[in-house]
Amino acid sequence: MTVEVESGFARPLSDVVEREPVDWEPVANAHDPPLFEPREGGAAERFLDLLGDRHPVVAFLIAVVSGYVALAVLSIALGLLVTHGLLAVDAIQRVDERFPRWLAAHRTETWTDASWVGTELSGGYLIPAALALAAAVMMVRRCWLIAAYVVFAVGVESATYRATTLLVERGRPDVERLESLPADASYPSGHVAASIALYSGLALLVTSRLAPGRTRVPFWVVAIAIPPIVALSRIYRGMHHPIDVLAGVPIGIAAVVVVVFACRVARAAVGRREAVEAV
Repeated sequence: MTVEVESGFARPLSDVVEREPVDWEPVANAHDPPLFEPREGGAAERFLDLLGDRHPVVAFLIAVVSGYVALAVLSIALGLLVTHGLLAVDAIQRVDERFPRWLAAHRTETWTDASWVGTELSGGYLIPAALALAAAVMMVRRCWLIAAYVVFAVGVESATYRATTLLVERGRPDVERLESLPADASYPSGHVAASIALYSGLALLVTSRLAPGRTRVPFWVVAIAIPPIVALSRIYRGMHHPIDVLAGVPIGIAAVVVVVFACRVARAAVGRREAVEAV
């Protein structure tokens, strides 16, 4: 079948249709960072093979939930090993309890104020506000996958932390606490895990768009510096032992890995749909 165009020549209808702009293509591709691109034949594509023909959103959610379940199981297993194995060694337990007591004995007004700032870098006000702002900006720009990445990285971390505290029991240090929280769970540190999931997650997202070199350094300096500040602040305020804050590190890192993988699964699903549409 042919149609008339302005030049007066007849062209096949298929040529006209192929050149029609498709509204969803810029949304799917234009703003996605290289970080989300799946490798050909890689883990994301193999995972998608197991799922079959799924909508990208469904594929993303299945990958997130699967990763979360695996991460929660590993975190709980590690927590039980630490609390019932490692801390059963008296020498290790004494060392782990000594540092919070030493910090509590040397508190000053200046350091107490500084510890509040360090805690709030990953606190209950800044993290939700940063997530809401980042997600809102990305949604306005129609960068759906980036918005999902930012929100779910911290969401997976938080859910893993909650699941771990339900099954791994450890009381907070036996010192005066500078905060009053409803949960009396010392292991692991959710603040440290959240600081890694948010700041390192954002640094990974931004630097994946930059060429290798010095331009990446400032982002990673900030992202790497914040978790130790948060960790020391939490110990200073009597909320965690050193082992507890260390336990937050793998949770935060793994949460980012899970969501990056889920984003790659979603991109692989989009790519397959585009390939089908192009046929």
